[in-house]
Amino acid sequence: MRNLFKPNLRPLNPHFSSGPCIKRPGWTVNVLEKAHLGRSHRALEVKARLSLAIEKTRTLLGLPEDYVCGIVPASDTGAFEMAMWCMLGARAVDILAWESFGLGWALDVKQQLKLEDCRVLKANYGELPDLTKVDFSRDVLFTSNGTTSGVRIPNYEWIPIKREGLTFADATSAAFAQPIDWLKVDILTFSWQKVLGGEAAHGMLILSPRAVKRLETFSPPRPLPKIFRLTEKAELVRGIFSGETINTPSLLCVEDYLDALTWAERVGGVKVLIRQADLNANILHKWVEHTPWISNLAVEPATRSNTSVCLKIVDPTIVGLSEMRQIAFINTIVSMLEIEKVAYDIKAHRDAPPGFRIWTGPTVSTADLKALVYWLDWAYNSCKLLQS
Repeated sequence: MRNLFKPNLRPLNPHFSSGPCIKRPGWTVNVLEKAHLGRSHRALEVKARLSLAIEKTRTLLGLPEDYVCGIVPASDTGAFEMAMWCMLGARAVDILAWESFGLGWALDVKQQLKLEDCRVLKANYGELPDLTKVDFSRDVLFTSNGTTSGVRIPNYEWIPIKREGLTFADATSAAFAQPIDWLKVDILTFSWQKVLGGEAAHGMLILSPRAVKRLETFSPPRPLPKIFRLTEKAELVRGIFSGETINTPSLLCVEDYLDALTWAERVGGVKVLIRQADLNANILHKWVEHTPWISNLAVEPATRSNTSVCLKIVDPTIVGLSEMRQIAFINTIVSMLEIEKVAYDIKAHRDAPPGFRIWTGPTVSTADLKALVYWLDWAYNSCKLLQS
């Protein structure tokens, strides 16, 4: 049995969590020194920082001029819920669900919004639904990158430019790490704590002119909490998209996000971030190809995530165990790596099949991932030996 000795090389940073994600290289708490603590978020200097965060986001992501971008409460979840509650109900809805969060949106649409004409196009973990079955005369909800399944959409070619319904993209683990075809997206949401490694609790909401028109012409048949309201007297509240947040933001988090955006600019922008995420993910994908006991959860190579890589054990002696014993085996591996301080938080999401989930976004060091795979082999082989 190979690799029973501990590897000599350790990851310098063992943070491989899929959210909150690792901070940018070189980050220190000193980047927060400029935060306007104890100031009102409505003060001119503070609003200027919020506005700057929006403008830097727009520039880095290459938003069309007529799209709007705003900071909203409650992370990506809050941003996506806000969009659903304010805009769904004008048309029938198609929801693509192949992992935990897509399934969550489907449950909310059915059980909370209680929309009658709602289709859920579902696939098992590791696969995508049949994208040719999507009806774009309806509103369409999807996750650009399935954080809990490691499955992403391969591109945006399946979405027509001319469509009757709106497209809602939950892109929290895709924005800044995967290309986005803005002409195919009407509503896009993400959170600061994913690809750029910012702090939690704040979300970003991006709207196309078609989405703005929906907001200003459609009155949802349900009460809206104040924290969700995007219009006043049938007009978009434009202030939300220029730095006038609905509720009080954390100015520490704002300053941290600005630092992450400045770093992204400094290293070369989104194309460089995408290239780094691709390089990182390929370290794991190539290791998987040459390692008989492990496999990608994502079946098709074109749909494999470059940020949240999900893996499953395929060794027949482990797969043949009861699910409880499989989970215990995986927990032992995860615990061993945490005790050694070489990998934190890499267990698969609680709703996903038993396995591992390793973040490979652009703030992760390629060298650390190269070191990690040797430790994964060591922990696996050590557990096998203990089991025998």
